[in-house]
Amino acid sequence: MALDGAFLYAIRNELSSLIGGRVEKIHQPSREEIIISLRTRNGGKKLYISANAASARVHITENTVDNPQTPPMFCMLLRKHLGSGKLVGIRQDGLERILFLDFECVNELGDIVTVTLACEIMGRCSNLIIINNEGRVIDSIKRVDEEMSRERLVLPGMKYTLPPRGERLNFLEADSEEIKTALKSADNGELSKVLIRIFEGISPILAREWTFFAGRGTHLESGSIQGDALDRLLFAVKRTREQLIDGDCCFSAVSTRDGQLKDFSFIRLSQFGTLMYTKELPSGCALLDYFYSERDRAARTKQRANDLFRLLINLNDRTMRRLSVQREELGKCAEKDHYKLCGDLISANMYRISKGESSTVLENFYDEECPQIRIELDVRKTPAQNAQHYYNEYKKSVTAEEKLTEQIEKGEEELQYLDSVLDSLTRATSENDIIQLRLELREQGYIKASSGKAKPPKALPPIEYKSSDGYTILVGRNNCQNDQLTLKFAEKTDIWLHTQAITGSHVIIVTDGETPPDKTIEEAAIIAAVNSKGRNSGLVPVDYCLARFVKKPTGAKPGKVIFTNYRTAFVKPDAELEAALRV
Repeated sequence: MALDGAFLYAIRNELSSLIGGRVEKIHQPSREEIIISLRTRNGGKKLYISANAASARVHITENTVDNPQTPPMFCMLLRKHLGSGKLVGIRQDGLERILFLDFECVNELGDIVTVTLACEIMGRCSNLIIINNEGRVIDSIKRVDEEMSRERLVLPGMKYTLPPRGERLNFLEADSEEIKTALKSADNGELSKVLIRIFEGISPILAREWTFFAGRGTHLESGSIQGDALDRLLFAVKRTREQLIDGDCCFSAVSTRDGQLKDFSFIRLSQFGTLMYTKELPSGCALLDYFYSERDRAARTKQRANDLFRLLINLNDRTMRRLSVQREELGKCAEKDHYKLCGDLISANMYRISKGESSTVLENFYDEECPQIRIELDVRKTPAQNAQHYYNEYKKSVTAEEKLTEQIEKGEEELQYLDSVLDSLTRATSENDIIQLRLELREQGYIKASSGKAKPPKALPPIEYKSSDGYTILVGRNNCQNDQLTLKFAEKTDIWLHTQAITGSHVIIVTDGETPPDKTIEEAAIIAAVNSKGRNSGLVPVDYCLARFVKKPTGAKPGKVIFTNYRTAFVKPDAELEAALRV
């Protein structure tokens, strides 16, 4: 990812507004995440710091993250040393990927001391280290001992040292001649890779953007760059330097056509052309907050609900295997008419058959042409016993067909239900959502009841939206809430929506007896499509009707309804519109 030293420089400039703020709260949502709430002159701000190898970063956040009931030990240590402290400085050594946050605090003896929080944003080596006023490590979110690294130890009581640092140019300070000299002395190779080696604090995406501009989209080697291409490269570096120093950055995130976020930058990107979509945000903190919250939401939910994912996938596979066997057995029941025919023909021609025969050829008098068919016999049985055997097989097949048809119908309904729970789980955004899904599966008998007597948290209300025309739109979070929303809360004149033949949430337009305009129905249909399994599809059919035409079959599983008098709208899922309409 592109959170390099240059991007961190822009973040440091934005965080300068926090200087003078006082620490109010400190939380640790997960093992490698810290949120420090600060009270500043501009109101309360939340500083988010992550030392996760895949998403290390530091920025102001607007998101709300669930916290554990019992704070971890590192969180308690931070509260001890930084509690009520005042942020007095934010430092960065050149373009190194480290921010030093200096806090003025009061120690146990009542003396005012400076405690530094070193935020090392360095990929898999990322760390968050508490340093006292003597420069010694109090503790770190990741302790590094001799078995983990021989070059640099991070343990309580040790002197804090900077990570190993190579000799590279700082493009914020280097002039054109220094850059030319560094290019000439570097080994020949792909220009973007050479730029990463000679400049500190730049990411591959920034190096590729400079190369793209210098070569006007063509491939460039460092040993052959000269003339206009070299001038364009120097101009690109100079322009980026001015944007960073002047605070005139263009913070943008790029995503694939199916909405998957891929990268971000503090300059406008041209290298992807029309292959990627670009979304611009007002600041670097807003960009990081948006990019990682969207990307990590699914990962965090999957981590917390990993056992539920495994359970649902195993139940789904088991149900599909059972259905496959049942359908195969049902196919064999198609021979029941043949069994009855054999029994009838043997009974009608018993005088022609002798005990001990292994087979007989008889005329099928049920057919106008009376074709002859061969019927297998049991040599140990009499003709009457053979006829009775075929009648028994016929009865077994009839009974099996009835039972299997019923079981297959129930199995398909169960498969659809499990699919709907899995879809709700993939869209869960909080710990409460996951807990409610656990309770639903427990009520349906898929999870054993826990022995604890702890009262489960109260379910969150339905997700609320406001259409462009001012109508309230409500969306169920899970199957149980879908039932409550559709069958208990919704008035008869409200409009109910659901994706056609695709698992998803129930959607209700609160009409208050009025007829909403077509635009509101279209927006509600788009919301239904986004809150369904078809959210990544190109075009999704959404059925809608008055809520009074929606009924629940007797004994049906949660979320299962039948409806009549409906119409169908075909819409394209639009996650940005859905987010904009959300209250």
